Amino acid sequence: MLNALSVDVEEYFQVANFSENISRDSWDARTRRSDVATKSLLDLFDQHNAKATFFVLGWLAEREPGLVREIAARGHEIASHGYSHSLIYEQGQKLFTEETVRSKNLLEDIIGQPVQGYRAASFSITEKSLWALDVLAEHGFSYDSSVFPTLHDRYGIRGAPVSPAMLETSSGATIREFPLTTLRLMGVDLPISGGGYFRLYPYAFTKYGLQTVNKRDNRPFVFYCHPWEFDPEQPRVKASPVNRWRHYQNMGKSLSRLDKLLSDFKFSTVADVLDSVSLPHVKVQSFAVAAN
Repeated sequence: MLNALSVDVEEYFQVANFSENISRDSWDARTRRSDVATKSLLDLFDQHNAKATFFVLGWLAEREPGLVREIAARGHEIASHGYSHSLIYEQGQKLFTEETVRSKNLLEDIIGQPVQGYRAASFSITEKSLWALDVLAEHGFSYDSSVFPTLHDRYGIRGAPVSPAMLETSSGATIREFPLTTLRLMGVDLPISGGGYFRLYPYAFTKYGLQTVNKRDNRPFVFYCHPWEFDPEQPRVKASPVNRWRHYQNMGKSLSRLDKLLSDFKFSTVADVLDSVSLPHVKVQSFAVAAN
Protein backbone atom coordinates (compact mmCIF):
# COMPACT_ATOMS: atom_id res chain seq x y z
CA MET A 1 0.00 0.00 0.00
CA LEU A 2 1.18 3.50 -0.82
CA ASN A 3 1.69 5.71 2.25
CA ALA A 4 2.43 9.41 2.66
CA LEU A 5 5.84 10.71 3.72
CA SER A 6 6.02 14.23 5.13
CA VAL A 7 8.52 16.60 6.68
CA ASP A 8 7.60 19.70 8.70
CA VAL A 9 10.45 22.08 7.88
CA GLU A 10 11.15 24.31 10.87
CA GLU A 11 14.08 25.16 13.14
CA TYR A 12 14.82 23.49 16.46
CA PHE A 13 14.27 26.82 18.25
CA GLN A 14 10.73 27.19 16.88
CA VAL A 15 9.15 24.11 18.42
CA ALA A 16 6.26 24.49 20.85
CA ASN A 17 8.13 22.54 23.54
CA PHE A 18 10.62 25.42 23.83
CA SER A 19 8.21 28.33 23.42
CA GLU A 20 8.54 29.25 27.11
CA ASN A 21 12.34 29.16 26.92
CA ILE A 22 13.07 30.86 23.59
CA SER A 23 11.55 34.20 22.67
CA ARG A 24 10.48 34.86 19.10
CA ASP A 25 12.52 38.05 19.19
CA SER A 26 15.67 35.91 19.40
CA TRP A 27 14.98 33.75 16.34
CA ASP A 28 16.91 35.86 13.85
CA ALA A 29 19.97 35.94 16.10
CA ARG A 30 20.15 32.15 16.33
CA THR A 31 22.09 29.89 13.99
CA ARG A 32 19.80 28.14 11.55
CA ARG A 33 20.49 24.42 11.08
CA SER A 34 17.58 23.28 8.93
CA ASP A 35 19.60 23.45 5.69
CA VAL A 36 22.05 20.67 6.58
CA ALA A 37 19.48 18.53 8.37
CA THR A 38 16.98 18.78 5.52
CA LYS A 39 19.59 17.89 2.93
CA SER A 40 20.48 14.73 4.87
CA LEU A 41 16.82 13.74 4.58
CA LEU A 42 16.77 14.56 0.87
CA ASP A 43 19.79 12.33 0.32
CA LEU A 44 18.19 9.47 2.25
CA PHE A 45 14.95 9.84 0.28
CA ASP A 46 16.94 9.73 -2.96
CA GLN A 47 18.55 6.46 -1.87
CA HIS A 48 15.12 4.90 -1.46
CA ASN A 49 13.53 6.63 -4.45
CA ALA A 50 10.91 8.01 -2.08
CA LYS A 51 9.02 11.24 -2.66
CA ALA A 52 7.74 13.35 0.21
CA THR A 53 5.69 16.41 1.04
CA PHE A 54 7.68 19.14 2.75
CA PHE A 55 5.45 21.44 4.83
CA VAL A 56 7.67 24.51 4.94
CA LEU A 57 7.35 27.28 7.51
CA GLY A 58 6.98 30.68 5.84
CA TRP A 59 9.38 32.39 8.26
CA LEU A 60 12.07 29.93 7.27
CA ALA A 61 11.26 30.04 3.55
CA GLU A 62 11.88 33.80 3.56
CA ARG A 63 15.36 33.19 4.91
CA GLU A 64 16.19 29.96 3.07
CA PRO A 65 14.55 30.24 -0.40
CA GLY A 66 17.36 28.22 -1.95
CA LEU A 67 16.54 25.27 0.29
CA VAL A 68 12.89 25.43 -0.76
CA ARG A 69 13.89 25.46 -4.44
CA GLU A 70 16.23 22.49 -3.91
CA ILE A 71 13.47 20.45 -2.26
CA ALA A 72 11.18 21.12 -5.22
CA ALA A 73 13.96 20.52 -7.77
CA ARG A 74 14.57 17.08 -6.26
CA GLY A 75 11.01 16.10 -7.07
CA HIS A 76 9.21 16.62 -3.78
CA GLU A 77 5.98 18.44 -3.01
CA ILE A 78 6.12 21.84 -1.31
CA ALA A 79 3.24 22.59 1.05
CA SER A 80 2.60 25.19 3.75
CA HIS A 81 3.33 24.93 7.46
CA GLY A 82 1.94 28.41 8.10
CA TYR A 83 4.16 31.42 8.63
CA SER A 84 5.08 31.93 12.30
CA HIS A 85 4.60 28.49 13.89
CA SER A 86 1.90 29.90 16.15
CA LEU A 87 -0.90 27.75 17.52
CA ILE A 88 -4.01 28.50 15.48
CA TYR A 89 -6.41 28.50 18.43
CA GLU A 90 -4.25 31.20 20.05
CA GLN A 91 -4.09 33.35 16.90
CA GLY A 92 -7.69 34.01 16.01
CA GLN A 93 -9.20 33.98 12.54
CA LYS A 94 -7.96 37.36 11.28
CA LEU A 95 -4.27 36.80 12.03
CA PHE A 96 -4.44 33.17 10.90
CA THR A 97 -5.90 34.22 7.55
CA GLU A 98 -3.25 36.89 7.04
CA GLU A 99 -0.40 34.50 7.82
CA THR A 100 -1.88 31.68 5.76
CA VAL A 101 -2.18 33.84 2.65
CA ARG A 102 1.29 35.31 3.23
CA SER A 103 2.94 31.91 3.52
CA LYS A 104 1.12 30.42 0.53
CA ASN A 105 2.02 33.36 -1.72
CA LEU A 106 5.62 33.29 -0.53
CA LEU A 107 6.10 29.59 -1.27
CA GLU A 108 4.40 29.86 -4.66
CA ASP A 109 6.65 32.79 -5.60
CA ILE A 110 9.75 30.80 -4.64
CA ILE A 111 8.93 27.60 -6.55
CA GLY A 112 6.70 29.01 -9.31
CA GLN A 113 4.05 26.36 -8.67
CA PRO A 114 0.72 26.19 -6.81
CA VAL A 115 0.78 25.11 -3.17
CA GLN A 116 -2.19 22.88 -2.39
CA GLY A 117 -1.44 21.40 1.04
CA TYR A 118 -1.35 22.75 4.59
CA ARG A 119 -0.31 21.49 8.03
CA ALA A 120 -0.81 23.54 11.18
CA ALA A 121 1.90 24.17 13.73
CA SER A 122 1.62 21.46 16.40
CA PHE A 123 -1.49 20.11 14.62
CA SER A 124 -3.43 23.00 16.15
CA ILE A 125 -6.62 22.57 14.17
CA THR A 126 -8.70 21.36 17.09
CA GLU A 127 -12.35 21.64 18.09
CA LYS A 128 -11.48 25.24 19.12
CA SER A 129 -10.23 26.17 15.64
CA LEU A 130 -12.22 24.15 13.11
CA TRP A 131 -13.00 27.46 11.41
CA ALA A 132 -9.45 27.26 10.02
CA LEU A 133 -10.65 24.63 7.54
CA ASP A 134 -13.02 27.21 6.01
CA VAL A 135 -10.12 29.65 5.66
CA LEU A 136 -7.95 27.04 3.96
CA ALA A 137 -10.69 26.07 1.50
CA GLU A 138 -11.46 29.72 0.76
CA HIS A 139 -7.85 30.48 -0.09
CA GLY A 140 -7.25 27.64 -2.51
CA PHE A 141 -5.85 24.76 -0.47
CA SER A 142 -7.11 21.42 -1.72
CA TYR A 143 -6.08 19.44 1.36
CA ASP A 144 -5.09 19.71 5.01
CA SER A 145 -3.09 17.34 7.21
CA SER A 146 -3.47 18.83 10.68
CA VAL A 147 -6.22 16.90 12.45
CA PHE A 148 -4.91 14.38 14.99
CA PRO A 149 -7.72 12.02 16.11
CA THR A 150 -6.27 11.45 19.58
CA LEU A 151 -5.90 13.19 22.93
CA HIS A 152 -2.87 15.34 23.76
CA ASP A 153 -2.18 18.35 25.95
CA ARG A 154 -1.64 20.55 22.88
CA TYR A 155 -3.66 19.02 20.02
CA GLY A 156 -6.16 16.36 19.03
CA ILE A 157 -9.86 15.93 18.23
CA ARG A 158 -11.57 12.92 19.76
CA GLY A 159 -13.99 11.40 17.25
CA ALA A 160 -12.39 12.87 14.13
CA PRO A 161 -11.97 10.53 11.13
CA VAL A 162 -8.91 8.29 11.33
CA SER A 163 -8.80 7.74 7.54
CA PRO A 164 -8.46 10.27 4.73
CA ALA A 165 -11.80 11.96 4.08
CA MET A 166 -13.50 14.77 2.21
CA LEU A 167 -14.60 17.18 4.92
CA GLU A 168 -17.61 19.45 4.59
CA THR A 169 -17.18 22.50 6.80
CA SER A 170 -19.86 24.46 8.62
CA SER A 171 -20.00 26.93 5.74
CA GLY A 172 -20.52 24.17 3.17
CA ALA A 173 -16.98 24.30 1.80
CA THR A 174 -15.09 21.06 1.18
CA ILE A 175 -11.45 20.17 1.72
CA ARG A 176 -9.61 16.86 1.77
CA GLU A 177 -8.16 15.83 5.12
CA PHE A 178 -5.32 13.37 5.71
CA PRO A 179 -5.44 12.97 9.51
CA LEU A 180 -2.32 12.08 11.42
CA THR A 181 -2.28 8.32 11.82
CA THR A 182 -3.39 6.52 14.96
CA LEU A 183 -3.53 2.82 15.84
CA ARG A 184 -6.68 1.47 17.46
CA LEU A 185 -5.35 -0.64 20.32
CA MET A 186 -7.35 -1.83 23.36
CA GLY A 187 -10.02 0.78 22.66
CA VAL A 188 -7.56 3.68 22.43
CA ASP A 189 -6.47 5.64 19.33
CA LEU A 190 -2.72 5.59 19.88
CA PRO A 191 -0.53 8.09 17.96
CA ILE A 192 1.78 6.11 15.70
CA SER A 193 2.58 8.37 12.78
CA GLY A 194 5.99 9.83 13.47
CA GLY A 195 7.70 12.73 15.18
CA GLY A 196 8.43 12.18 18.84
CA TYR A 197 6.43 8.94 18.79
CA PHE A 198 8.85 7.55 16.21
CA ARG A 199 11.79 8.35 18.49
CA LEU A 200 10.14 7.26 21.74
CA TYR A 201 8.63 3.93 20.63
CA PRO A 202 10.89 0.99 19.80
CA TYR A 203 11.16 0.67 16.02
CA ALA A 204 9.60 -2.81 16.14
CA PHE A 205 6.43 -1.33 17.68
CA THR A 206 6.26 1.46 15.10
CA LYS A 207 6.60 -1.08 12.31
CA TYR A 208 3.94 -3.33 13.85
CA GLY A 209 1.55 -0.43 14.28
CA LEU A 210 1.93 0.92 10.76
CA GLN A 211 1.68 -2.56 9.22
CA THR A 212 -1.52 -3.08 11.20
CA VAL A 213 -2.95 0.18 9.86
CA ASN A 214 -2.18 -0.96 6.31
CA LYS A 215 -3.24 -4.59 6.59
CA ARG A 216 -5.91 -4.84 9.31
CA ASP A 217 -7.49 -1.44 8.76
CA ASN A 218 -6.79 -1.26 5.01
CA ARG A 219 -5.88 2.39 5.11
CA PRO A 220 -2.77 4.38 4.23
CA PHE A 221 -0.82 6.18 6.93
CA VAL A 222 0.96 9.51 6.90
CA PHE A 223 4.39 9.62 8.48
CA TYR A 224 5.77 12.96 9.67
CA CYS A 225 9.12 14.16 10.96
CA HIS A 226 11.15 17.36 11.39
CA PRO A 227 14.71 18.07 10.20
CA TRP A 228 15.84 18.90 13.75
CA GLU A 229 14.98 15.34 14.83
CA PHE A 230 17.97 14.15 12.79
CA ASP A 231 20.43 16.74 14.09
CA PRO A 232 21.99 15.57 17.39
CA GLU A 233 24.58 18.36 17.14
CA GLN A 234 22.00 21.13 17.58
CA PRO A 235 22.42 23.48 20.57
CA ARG A 236 20.86 22.19 23.77
CA VAL A 237 18.07 24.33 25.21
CA LYS A 238 17.46 24.70 28.93
CA ALA A 239 13.87 23.57 29.38
CA SER A 240 11.75 21.41 31.66
CA PRO A 241 12.80 17.76 31.97
CA VAL A 242 9.62 16.63 30.20
CA ASN A 243 10.12 18.94 27.23
CA ARG A 244 13.80 18.08 26.94
CA TRP A 245 12.87 14.39 26.93
CA ARG A 246 10.22 14.96 24.26
CA HIS A 247 12.66 16.86 22.07
CA TYR A 248 15.99 15.02 22.43
CA GLN A 249 15.15 11.40 23.25
CA ASN A 250 16.76 8.91 20.78
CA MET A 251 17.71 11.69 18.38
CA GLY A 252 20.94 9.91 17.54
CA LYS A 253 19.02 6.82 16.40
CA SER A 254 16.39 8.55 14.29
CA LEU A 255 18.17 8.56 10.91
CA SER A 256 18.91 4.82 10.99
CA ARG A 257 15.32 4.15 12.04
CA LEU A 258 14.03 6.24 9.16
CA ASP A 259 16.27 4.27 6.81
CA LYS A 260 14.55 1.09 8.01
CA LEU A 261 11.11 2.62 7.63
CA LEU A 262 11.79 3.62 4.04
CA SER A 263 12.86 0.03 3.32
CA ASP A 264 9.83 -1.51 5.02
CA PHE A 265 7.06 0.63 3.46
CA LYS A 266 6.23 2.31 0.16
CA PHE A 267 5.94 6.09 0.19
CA SER A 268 4.95 9.07 -1.92
CA THR A 269 3.65 12.59 -1.34
CA VAL A 270 0.50 13.43 0.60
CA ALA A 271 -1.12 14.70 -2.60
CA ASP A 272 -0.31 11.48 -4.47
CA VAL A 273 -1.81 9.28 -1.76
CA LEU A 274 -4.96 11.40 -1.48
CA ASP A 275 -5.38 11.20 -5.25
CA SER A 276 -5.12 7.40 -5.11
CA VAL A 277 -7.83 6.64 -2.52
CA SER A 278 -11.59 6.96 -2.32
CA LEU A 279 -12.60 9.64 0.21
CA PRO A 280 -15.79 9.33 2.27
CA HIS A 281 -17.76 12.55 2.74
CA VAL A 282 -17.76 13.61 6.40
CA LYS A 283 -19.37 16.68 7.92
CA VAL A 284 -17.12 18.53 10.33
CA GLN A 285 -20.08 19.09 12.67
CA SER A 286 -20.34 15.34 13.22
CA PHE A 287 -16.98 15.01 14.93
CA ALA A 288 -17.02 18.51 16.41
CA VAL A 289 -20.02 17.39 18.48
CA ALA A 290 -18.31 14.12 19.42
CA ALA A 291 -15.29 16.02 20.72
CA ASN A 292 -17.38 18.03 23.21
